[in-house]
Amino acid sequence: MAAKRLLLFDIDGTLVNTGGAGVESLKTTVRNRFRTEDDLRDIEIAGKTDRAIIRDILRKYQVDPTEENITSFAREYIDRLPFSLSRTHGRVLPGIQQLLERLKAQPHIVLALLTGNLQQGARLKLRHYGLWDFFEFGAFADDHHDRNELGAFARKRAQLKHGHHFDAADIDVIGDTNHDIACGKAFGARTIAVATGSWSREQLQGCTPDFLFDDLSDAGGVINKLGW
Repeated sequence: MAAKRLLLFDIDGTLVNTGGAGVESLKTTVRNRFRTEDDLRDIEIAGKTDRAIIRDILRKYQVDPTEENITSFAREYIDRLPFSLSRTHGRVLPGIQQLLERLKAQPHIVLALLTGNLQQGARLKLRHYGLWDFFEFGAFADDHHDRNELGAFARKRAQLKHGHHFDAADIDVIGDTNHDIACGKAFGARTIAVATGSWSREQLQGCTPDFLFDDLSDAGGVINKLGW
């Protein structure tokens, strides 16, 4: 039997393109709370955790980013997300459905999430696109505002669920930004970058991931190349 392998997937720009639903919900929340139109272009969003993004927004508007204030903003953001998802024209990214179906059928593969989304936001997005049930568990922005700390949460949950210690060499982090690559490197995982998000192939190459794909459209080829 093949050794167990833990695959940790990012969501936005890796599994799905929501058409900007998350940003739309953030902007609407800002509009409601601060009575201003803000395109949030001065806030780094791609690859950051929701909690880190909310902290930056609150500081921009000179609001103390206390736990209470972050939680209150996050709750309103989540409440607005279903409407944004219904309005934006998003999609599952090329090859993802087929890739997940093939991986789910392999008993040695453990599919999980490692994402900057809050858990409820991740659930809403992936249920909207029919992907939530592929994943057993995840590490989310609820766990820590710093994405580089999320690997430890994912490993602990994997061990508790499977009764198996996953060495860093047995873990893959799959994502579309520098933050995904840095997160994987932070705990010694193999890093797999995919240029289907806001970062170009050239930008991702500069972050020295272990593997780099233009997209994951060739599910069989990806599985063979990565030894999944």
